[in-house]
Amino acid sequence: MAYNHGREDRKWRIWKEAEEKVLREHGVDEAVIEQIHMEDRADFNSNRRFYRWTSDFGEYLEGMADAEQQAEPNTVADLLDEIEDEKLYQALLTVDKHTLLILLLKMQGYSTREIAAMAGLTERAVYKRLERLRKKLKPIFYPFGEI
Repeated sequence: MAYNHGREDRKWRIWKEAEEKVLREHGVDEAVIEQIHMEDRADFNSNRRFYRWTSDFGEYLEGMADAEQQAEPNTVADLLDEIEDEKLYQALLTVDKHTLLILLLKMQGYSTREIAAMAGLTERAVYKRLERLRKKLKPIFYPFGEI
């Protein structure tokens, strides 16, 4: 929530009036009360500058997080929907469902051993499917040969 200076100022004034009332009841000199008031106001202004800046910065960060927040694909269909390159999309449409599943799990950070267990394949089969996929996609990413 944004910093609301008016609301915070009202709360500070109410607190300050109550404090000054107690000080007057106990016989504190008006000059001392005025000095305390000025020092407390300086502290309030310092805090106001800090909270206004951090509030704006927090809203900025939240806005950036919302703007950049992209849902990680959880299914093969989500993965295919996220692809914007037409050649890559067409190439992935020709790949079998196990290879697409392997690709999705690899993107999510699973190890080859974990992927093999989830897909019901051997580790070697997972490596081989990824190798075939790389060969299929190589002309798309390197149309003029290796760099």
